[in-house]
Amino acid sequence: MAERRLAVRSGIGYDSHRFAPGGPLILGGVRIPSDVHLHGHSDGDAAAHAITDAILGAAALGDIGEMFADTDAANAGRDSIEMLSLANGRLASNGWRVAQVDVVVIAETPRIATHRDAMRDRVASALGIARDDVSIKGKTNESMGFVGRGEGIACIATATIVAA
Repeated sequence: MAERRLAVRSGIGYDSHRFAPGGPLILGGVRIPSDVHLHGHSDGDAAAHAITDAILGAAALGDIGEMFADTDAANAGRDSIEMLSLANGRLASNGWRVAQVDVVVIAETPRIATHRDAMRDRVASALGIARDDVSIKGKTNESMGFVGRGEGIACIATATIVAA
């Protein structure tokens, strides 16, 4: 029986990183003045990582860890927006394009509204889509869990992709 390929797919991505001393904080490709940063093998951009997993998952093309292993020294300190752009290239080579992404940043600090438009611009540019096709929202965790205690940030992203 021949395999039927859907023309539209969706994916979900999640990432979280703890805070470490020294800024700036990089989120959605934007450098936010801060005395902490998100600790990670790359630049720690949890929003870009969640989006990367969402688009790769939608196309069933693996995940961010497969493409950018934390055991590879070349990925140490790597720009996560560059990683997102490369993952988008993998989608394109497999006959897909991103139509829309939606991101929830769960953090007590920083306030996302102040940086939302800059984040939307950076993400849209990396994906080759319009700013209007990128949604980024900030939510607190109401003082619950590691996010609520101000220990880090979590991000959830969904992506809609279409056959190119």
